[in-house]
Amino acid sequence: MSAVIHLQALGLTEYEARAYTALLALGRAVPARVARQAGIPRPKIYETLERLEGRGLAARVGQNPLEYAPLSAREYLARARRSFDDRLGALDRDLSRLAPDPAPEAVYHLYGEAAIRSLCEDLTLNARRSVYMAGDLPLGERLERLTPRGVDLHRASLVGLPAIAAEGQRAFLLARDGEAAVIAHFIEEGASGEAHGVHTHNPVVIHLIEGYVQLAAQHPAGSR
Repeated sequence: MSAVIHLQALGLTEYEARAYTALLALGRAVPARVARQAGIPRPKIYETLERLEGRGLAARVGQNPLEYAPLSAREYLARARRSFDDRLGALDRDLSRLAPDPAPEAVYHLYGEAAIRSLCEDLTLNARRSVYMAGDLPLGERLERLTPRGVDLHRASLVGLPAIAAEGQRAFLLARDGEAAVIAHFIEEGASGEAHGVHTHNPVVIHLIEGYVQLAAQHPAGSR
C-alpha cells in the first residue's frame, strides 16, 4: 500500500504505518481486530498502538473492551510539514555558515548528461521571475512543463543559427531569474564523448544567454 510507504518515509515504522492505515479503515477497533486488518502479529499490536498514541495518531476510546481510534491524518500531515520546514530552515542556516554563496565570477564544470539534466530541472523548479532556454528539444519540453506558474518563460530553437557546439554535439542554454545559468553540450547518438557543460552565476554570461535566446526566438526557424 503506497500510504504505508509514504508514512514510513515520514518516520513511522512499518508496523506503525500499517496499524494507522488499518485504524483509518476501521474507524475504531479493539487491538486484535487492528492486528488482523494490518497483518501485524498480535504480540506486537499493543506496543505499536501505544507508539501511535504517543505520536498523536491514535487515541484510546474505551477500556472494557480496550479500543483505539485514529486521530486526524490531516493534522498529522500539517505537523509533519511544519517539522520538515523547520528542519530545512535549520539546515539552510547551518550550510550558509559553513559555505558562503558562490562568487558571481565562479564557473563550475559539469560532466554527465544525468547531472546536467538534474541541475537544469532544479534551476527551473526554483525559478521566481524568468526562465530563458534554447536548444535540445526533449529537455526543453520537460523544463517547460516544470516551469512554475507565473514565471516569464522564453524558449527558442537553435535551428538555423550559427553552431555553438562541436560536430556530434547539441547545445542547450538555460538562464534563470538573471541569477544562474547553464551552458551544456549533449552528445548525439552514435557520437563519442561525454556530455559536459558549465554552471555559473556570472551576470555577464547570464545576460548573454538571455540575449541569445531572444535573438533565437526572433529567427524564423527558432520561434516557438
